[in-house]
Amino acid sequence: MQDLGISVLFLGNNFFRLMGGLWITVKIALISVAISIVLGILLGMVMNLKNPVIRVLTRLYLEFVRIMPQLVLLFLVYFGLTRAFHWNLSGQVSAVIVFVLWGTAEMGDLVRGALISIPKHQYDSGTALGLTGLQVYRYIIIPQTLRRLLPLAINLTTRMVKTTSLIVLIGVVEVLKVGQQIIEANRYTAPSAALWIYGAIFFLYFTVCYPISKLAGRLEKRWQN
Repeated sequence: MQDLGISVLFLGNNFFRLMGGLWITVKIALISVAISIVLGILLGMVMNLKNPVIRVLTRLYLEFVRIMPQLVLLFLVYFGLTRAFHWNLSGQVSAVIVFVLWGTAEMGDLVRGALISIPKHQYDSGTALGLTGLQVYRYIIIPQTLRRLLPLAINLTTRMVKTTSLIVLIGVVEVLKVGQQIIEANRYTAPSAALWIYGAIFFLYFTVCYPISKLAGRLEKRWQN
């Protein structure tokens, strides 16, 4: 009977290597999302300022990050900036920098939209109650904004996890790179191993992303009621 290649998954420590690669993927995504949320909230508040210069600059930043593919940004940071300025940046650090630039822009736009969606009478009501501007934001605006933002931020986490698959192209040994190494090491003894290895990687991504996606959907549906 022909070996279907599934045994390669459990040969030696191959499965544990895949799990180690998955941890690298998740770690980069979580660090990037955590920093992006903090910077994105600040950016979103800045984007709502009335200053036209600030609005133009933030809009240019947002459009630049959205138009430029993440892969090009990865190459620009890892191969371009490191050599041009003689910076010693690892692939993981370069990936975090790129994903933070992307995530901050996305989160900032979400925060801007959430703040705009708060009806003006909410601000006026807080002021009429004698609250200061800071208190209006603290007790009225921010709690409502967080309810709108949390499901979107969780969805951003899912997108970040999936996009980390690009970092294999700058040499980061994450789950996809580990899978490729296992396939190459067994290409003669188990030619069909690629089906099972990539299938396992698909399952690992699904296992990580599906619960996060369901949580975002549940929160969004719950808070819309």
